[in-house]
Amino acid sequence: MSLGIKGADDPIDWASLTRYATEVMGRAYAPYSNYKVGVAGLVDDGRVVLGCNVENAAYGVALCAECGMVSALHATGGGRLIAVACVDAQGRPLMPCGRCRQLLWENGGPDLQLQTASGIRTMREVLPDAFDATDLAATGGAPADDDPAAADDADAEDGPA
Repeated sequence: MSLGIKGADDPIDWASLTRYATEVMGRAYAPYSNYKVGVAGLVDDGRVVLGCNVENAAYGVALCAECGMVSALHATGGGRLIAVACVDAQGRPLMPCGRCRQLLWENGGPDLQLQTASGIRTMREVLPDAFDATDLAATGGAPADDDPAAADDADAEDGPA
């Protein structure tokens, strides 16, 4: 699925992203809370990746919609998220939880645009002072990568494990 985005300067089709998020929300598995969530993310190559929440009787292992979307991102070739719309059961914009904001930062960075109830905001705005690979590098952990997508490309060459 694609929105035909050719470059970073192309306008985001928020109506289509919201429609995709609302459609996939209908596939959410939420028998315990009845709180269904759907998300659609625009990738830097124009693809759209989707996710919905999946609950579990062991509440702590439930998966947020954004987790599924990030898995779909990597399963379909990687890349960087540039815009995300997350919606509730009524199709209204929904702010991702803290864990999911971290996932979005890791897979889109500070300039990723997020549709919120208060308008379009960047990840820099919704996750100030984010923790990322530069923090790990500063403490002697994993080296910071100037282009996280490059790691995706290297992994893709190896094929499935």
